[in-house]
Amino acid sequence: MENTIVSKAYIVSGLPHILLAPEQSPGWARLNAAYKDLREDIAAQDADLILYFSTQWLSILGYTFQADPNPEWLHVDQDWHELGSIPYKFTIDTDFAETYAGEVDQLGYKTKLINYRGFPIDTGTIVAQKLLNPGNRLPAAIVSCNMYSEKEETTRIGQAAARALKKSGKKAVVVLVSSLSNRFHTHPIDPREDKISSRKDDEWNRKVLDMLAAGDVEDVAQTVREFARQANGDQKFKGMWWLNGLLGQSNNFEGKIYGYEAVWGTGAALVSLEPTVPVQAISLEKSMGSEEGSQAEMVEELTNFDYMATLSKPVKLKASHPEPELRTSKADSTAHLTKIIERVEATKRLADYEIVSKGSAEPVGTYPHARRYGDLLFLSGIGPRQVGSKDIPGIVFDSNRKVVAYDIRVQTKAVIQSVKRILEDAGSSLDKVIDIQVFLTNMKDDFPGYNEVYNEAFKDIRPTRTTVEVGALPTPIAVEFKVIARP
Repeated sequence: MENTIVSKAYIVSGLPHILLAPEQSPGWARLNAAYKDLREDIAAQDADLILYFSTQWLSILGYTFQADPNPEWLHVDQDWHELGSIPYKFTIDTDFAETYAGEVDQLGYKTKLINYRGFPIDTGTIVAQKLLNPGNRLPAAIVSCNMYSEKEETTRIGQAAARALKKSGKKAVVVLVSSLSNRFHTHPIDPREDKISSRKDDEWNRKVLDMLAAGDVEDVAQTVREFARQANGDQKFKGMWWLNGLLGQSNNFEGKIYGYEAVWGTGAALVSLEPTVPVQAISLEKSMGSEEGSQAEMVEELTNFDYMATLSKPVKLKASHPEPELRTSKADSTAHLTKIIERVEATKRLADYEIVSKGSAEPVGTYPHARRYGDLLFLSGIGPRQVGSKDIPGIVFDSNRKVVAYDIRVQTKAVIQSVKRILEDAGSSLDKVIDIQVFLTNMKDDFPGYNEVYNEAFKDIRPTRTTVEVGALPTPIAVEFKVIARP
């Protein structure tokens, strides 16, 4: 396509399993094969460089740009070192790195160009480069992902990339290296049986992939916050904001899903996005918000409300591409906003699924930590047992493992912490609890201590509560909570 700064864009998973151990899992092998198709697709592109944004290269203050012309090293992933090492050698477009950093400087954010031997490149970028551009046919450019940036800033960093491409007169293949859902299995698994860690995450991943298959990049960007909360999106899935900013905040793309599999429980997808109209850069003034208000900001404001109170009609997610002409009329803009709002609301109303929390003790029976049904979260009975062990805080056993003493305050605090972690893993929080049933094994002696700790946690939340005494609980614990909350 003529007069475009982006030849094609891709979203890929950068987990090392796909590169180093595809033979261990059928799903990983399928992703490895799909990567080959993407590699051939990129080889056919008329582009001057390949631009990477990886959620695995994190920065804290501002943004970092790789400026070593030929970084070369032997990389071992800190989390998956058992998979082996990855030797790499990049060819970096240092001129573009300087131009991109200059555009980000003008936005007022701190930047740093890195040019010294041995500075580590992240696993995600290395995996993508090895599988997409192994012979350095295209010189690369790499920018870091600021771990604290939010929507407006991340979008502007993408817009700055577009201006850098325009200023340099170059056309790019753009690669976002990011998982979809990012909830790993917390216990060893047989890779041959790898699956998405929760049904909820899988459903959300498929909703996003439906929109990407339709080429609706801007609409996906509008769902990022909700997706991140519900499916533990990779680095809050903020890479989509960067990609959306670079691509012009539109839905003018043809999407194709090359693969979608689980990699150790996460949602790993390979997606291509081909522009149907030329991608152009917006000016610095527009990026800084000189306009009265962008369409994206209007959508975010309109969709930032309690969706429990709104029951809109479900919509199909695979919509046709919008017309390429600019929408200038109020009616057209309103219709487009309505479409996006309906998309957001449709993705929020997933009917019924289980929630398994990686931060809480494993259930002692065949039940999940929680289940969402409609607009409510129902937690199973939660005790004070600790994650990854059978330890019970605040308890003393004799040599025959009979309880000789326990601290009800310590156990109650542990229960509340477990409830908090489960709710957060489900996209909720402690302040959204609406009802609690509490089970004590010794009402007379334990109620005062339990009630003191409870009041510290819930005095401002004030859910309804019922406290009852029971003869025993399934494990040698003294307290258990049964909770209902809003998502």
